[in-house]
Amino acid sequence: MDGVLYNDTAPIEGAREALAWVREQKIPHLFVTNTSSRSRQHLADKLVSFGITAAEQDVLCPPKAAGDWLRLNATRAYASGPVALFVPEKARAEFAGLELLPPDAEAGASYVVIGDLSHAWDFRTINRAFRLLHANPQSTLIALGMTRFWQTPDGLQLDVAPFVAALEHASGKQAMVFGKPAAPFFHAAAAQLGIAPQDTLMIGDDIAVDVGGAQDAGMMGALVKTGKFRPSDLEGTVKPDAVLDSVASLPEFLAGLQTK
Repeated sequence: MDGVLYNDTAPIEGAREALAWVREQKIPHLFVTNTSSRSRQHLADKLVSFGITAAEQDVLCPPKAAGDWLRLNATRAYASGPVALFVPEKARAEFAGLELLPPDAEAGASYVVIGDLSHAWDFRTINRAFRLLHANPQSTLIALGMTRFWQTPDGLQLDVAPFVAALEHASGKQAMVFGKPAAPFFHAAAAQLGIAPQDTLMIGDDIAVDVGGAQDAGMMGALVKTGKFRPSDLEGTVKPDAVLDSVASLPEFLAGLQTK
């Protein structure tokens, strides 16, 4: 979404028309994002504000995937316990129904969930997450995606992965990842569409997380030259199945596939 359909608050030119064409062609599609700062409804509303038809069920994001998993597992006797959320207020709706730890607690968490807190990250906050993990050797570290950085109007900005990596290193725990580039996240998207992974095309602006992750999950991966894209992305080990100037080129690209 971000970097493909819009850059923060500015829509990508031609994105609305491209998605309208996809709908007209009755091509199954899903908005798959690593955004962990908002709920699916907030994200769908944002797309609608750009003239793109979308509803809550059309969006798959890490808070939704993690919330569903926690509702299944955090209530079982062998893995029950409070959840410590490090996510913005707008994303908390996806964790409804769970036992949440008070925001000032430094012990007692069975699960520590790390999302994109952006400028709310400071030493006290990340150290609290570490203390929660250290206080319970059986606690589970959950990462809402592993995106390294994203494009903002004033430049690149750190995303979730660097903070998760710091907590992994300090706690000695390996995070469970709900989001890209984890293969189960891509497979969940394909399953929701009712399409086999090998028949699915992932379109993203992150050569590693979007394209590489999709290819590792058995999908095709197309890279757009918008958002965080840099020419050096094309010089690495991950080779996209297609490179598009922007999502506006999608109709022409897909039409070309249909004629082959």
